Amino acid sequence: MAVRIDKWLWAVRVFKTRTIATDACKKGRVTMGDPAVAVKPSRMVEVGDVINVRKPPVTFTFRVRAITQNRLGARLVPDYMENITPQDQYDLLEVVKISGFVDRQKGLGRPTKREGRELSKFTDSMADDGWDFDFDFDDDEEA
Repeated sequence: MAVRIDKWLWAVRVFKTRTIATDACKKGRVTMGDPAVAVKPSRMVEVGDVINVRKPPVTFTFRVRAITQNRLGARLVPDYMENITPQDQYDLLEVVKISGFVDRQKGLGRPTKREGRELSKFTDSMADDGWDFDFDFDDDEEA
């Protein structure tokens, strides 16, 4: 028996919805095989297949133990898949959590609370040092 990869990934709780699993396949985030090849959502999965799922910044690796097309309870998942993700991927995830990485390019969007406090502290220290931030542009025109 074989089942679609998007349905299997949803059934073993790798993705919250089947739509998200399908989109991940379409975007090339799900790969299979020794030379990792991106798979389409309709690709059939069989027992023994190794599946790589990229959820930035980590790439998870699973081995198919059994086939199911119905969503499983969390306790039953280990009977259907084996998590063989290398430890270095989990270390990478831990580093990202510790560093407080925010998925936003610097300078774009509103500043975070932390950035706002740092900016306020910086401008206050500049004012204490005698910097005058009140510019009078009219004086330049008269001269």
